[in-house]
Amino acid sequence: MDPSMTPEIEAVRDMVIRFMTQEVAPVMEGYEKRGEFPRELVRKAGEAGLYGAVFPESVGGSDMGYMAATVIQEEMARIDVRFAACNNQQGSTCPSCIYLGGTPEQIERYVPNLIAGKTIGMMSLTESGGGSDAEGNMKTFARREGDVYRISGQKMWASMANETDVGILFAKTDRDAGAKGVTAFIVEPRKYPGWKAEPIEMMGLSNAMRTNVLFLDDFIVPVENRLGAEGDGFKIIMRALQPGRVTVAGKALGVARACFEDAVRYANERELRGQAIGRFQMIQSDIAEMAVAIEASRALVYKAAWCMDNSMPSNRISSIAKYHASQTAKFCADKAMQIFGGYGLASEYRVSWLRSYADLAFTGEGSANVQKIMIAEDALGYKIADRHHGKTGLRDIRKNDVADELQQRQRA
Repeated sequence: MDPSMTPEIEAVRDMVIRFMTQEVAPVMEGYEKRGEFPRELVRKAGEAGLYGAVFPESVGGSDMGYMAATVIQEEMARIDVRFAACNNQQGSTCPSCIYLGGTPEQIERYVPNLIAGKTIGMMSLTESGGGSDAEGNMKTFARREGDVYRISGQKMWASMANETDVGILFAKTDRDAGAKGVTAFIVEPRKYPGWKAEPIEMMGLSNAMRTNVLFLDDFIVPVENRLGAEGDGFKIIMRALQPGRVTVAGKALGVARACFEDAVRYANERELRGQAIGRFQMIQSDIAEMAVAIEASRALVYKAAWCMDNSMPSNRISSIAKYHASQTAKFCADKAMQIFGGYGLASEYRVSWLRSYADLAFTGEGSANVQKIMIAEDALGYKIADRHHGKTGLRDIRKNDVADELQQRQRA
């Protein structure tokens, strides 16, 4: 029993399992076949508190912390990772950016509805030539004209950009300033022209929760929707991605567990030469290796979440946890495919598409190679991963440091 697993966290786990098995599992396949975004399920998940774990009660959250958020991601991904695809947009990077860098008015206006599932979120940073250097190679430009910005450019891998009500988008306001020229904006595509999102066909990924190419043609953003000052975008997104790595690691852990559980079940059901294939030592070897990898990832992921909850330096351990959990997800997906044999390619078994989500874990919130560079440079003493701990000048979600500002605004 992990000592960080309090009765409250285990109660959260039980709640997520009930929600996913009763509300999501019976209907998700229908959404997939229709290619329909499950907006009603997102709303129900928000009502159940699945997106508000890290946020304080002052903005509609439950203030349960990153351990709870990680467990939520883990169990959602274990039961149906397709529905878990929007967790970051609803409960992590999108609302976190607003909380970290927004004004009290912006926080009050947008964050509660996002974590309640009433509005659909999005975060768009990456461009086709940017990848792991998204800020340095950013071409999307925001030109100020009076009380609005006009944004033009093209973004890649903008998940839920075709469904979003409120999102965060990063664009250059100074082309020559590198990362210091990046600014964050709150975008509302349903209100202003110049936004076109085209879903990308992805092998093995959800047909209901889509990622997109995003075309921006003088897309209008009011100046009041800028997050922080011009040039604050880089520090906002870097701070938001750190806890995002923890929850993405939780999702990868859930994918690994799903592969493991399916492999164990199949190994006990499939018979060869009069006995279950689980009786064969080569299958047992695969099962044992999967079990060991999952336990190691679980320890790292929970440690990272615990550090976040206790305001300890956590950038390094978050990278380690994210890297290891994504490796474990990929390892378990591959082993499960081997155990299933040809049936692993059949659409009736979910291991056929879990493998794609395991691959996806390598890229979300920083690629595997970027995590290795960060871990190695810290170990070698070249660049300490936690050197900015407590020095960003941004809010801290776990300290509820916006509560007084919101109360003053409400009294006014």
